[in-house]
Amino acid sequence: MDIKLKKKPWYIRYKYYLMVGVLFFAFFIYVITLSLSPRRLRVEADRIQIVEVKNDKFMEYVDAEGVVQPILTIKVNSRETGSVARIIGEEGSMLHKGDTILVLSNPSLIRAIEDQQDEWQKQLISFQEKEIEMEQKSLNLQKQSLQTEYELALLKKSYELDKEEYKMGIKSKAQLEVAEDEYTFKTKSAELQRETLKRDSAVAIIRKNLIRNEMEWEQKKYERSKERLEDLVVRAPIDGQLSFVKVTPGQIVSQNEAIAEIKILDQFKIQTSLSEYYIDRIVTGLPASVNYQGKKYPLKISKVVPEVKERMFQVDLVFTDEIPDNARIGKSYRIQIELGQPEEAIVISRGNFYQYTGGQWIYKLDASKTKATRIPLSIGRQNPQQYEVTSGLEVGDYVVTTGYDTFGDAQELIVK
Repeated sequence: MDIKLKKKPWYIRYKYYLMVGVLFFAFFIYVITLSLSPRRLRVEADRIQIVEVKNDKFMEYVDAEGVVQPILTIKVNSRETGSVARIIGEEGSMLHKGDTILVLSNPSLIRAIEDQQDEWQKQLISFQEKEIEMEQKSLNLQKQSLQTEYELALLKKSYELDKEEYKMGIKSKAQLEVAEDEYTFKTKSAELQRETLKRDSAVAIIRKNLIRNEMEWEQKKYERSKERLEDLVVRAPIDGQLSFVKVTPGQIVSQNEAIAEIKILDQFKIQTSLSEYYIDRIVTGLPASVNYQGKKYPLKISKVVPEVKERMFQVDLVFTDEIPDNARIGKSYRIQIELGQPEEAIVISRGNFYQYTGGQWIYKLDASKTKATRIPLSIGRQNPQQYEVTSGLEVGDYVVTTGYDTFGDAQELIVK
């Protein structure tokens, strides 16, 4: 007789399926929870830099590399056209003002100046002849005037005698009137001659002045032509170092062509290039400094070139006091240009977080310093050592400032 077996409950019969289903459901819940929770990344503490947020003095300045240059470089140009006859100045030598650099040759100029000299000699003789002619004319007029005065004096005596004889009845009235008319005519003639002499003297003075002025102008013209001979000798316009001569013997140089360069070495300047980001804030007179071997050497901006090339512009600075002992043309120094006065501010040390976050967020550590969470941040001003924090952090907070190139998009850092 068969015995009827009791049917097992469904959860017994399908226990393996139920176990698999529970495990799958648990795994599904784990994946969902993991995807919804912040992404975490474990980092080694010695591989990152952790800094404290502080309330400290903040001064905005620009740090750049500058190169020592001469305070002034003079271009030496030729004043005359000619061929290079001799080069006397050696490149690199120190010159004094007036020292000869090179000598030019120009036979055509020499002939032209000789012709000018001959012309000046002819004009000088002509001027002298005119002066002699005027002197002779003046003497003749004076002689004529003297003769007229003498004749007038004789005629006056004769006329006075005629009047006495007329009174005595010796001469008739007609004879007296003839003598009177002759005397009157001679008197007016003498007055006219005196006026002519006076005017001739005034005209002679004017003509002499004009001739002298013309002679002086011609002489200056001749002297200037002679100075052109001096211009064939190219001389140093100022004390300095002859840095180079760009011509060779026999070479033809044109008027006003640059042929040499002199550097002024009694003072130096520092030349640097800055980012166009600072172009509106860099002005002449701003203070700066060079720190060398623990000593600070003050500078100030003397020149700003506003032209931007490849997103950079050029700035010149000069020393305002001492200069480093080893300052030489071409030597580089790190310089700091101050953009304002020190101010109290909330600051953090610089790190590569700014390059990867744009200063928009940062990892902030909790009290145990074992977990860092990504938080929003606002950065204000900056200098080569610090960032100014305008919001997002408080004094005493600790943040991670380096290693951002390895963090990816992690929301939290677990610091081991």
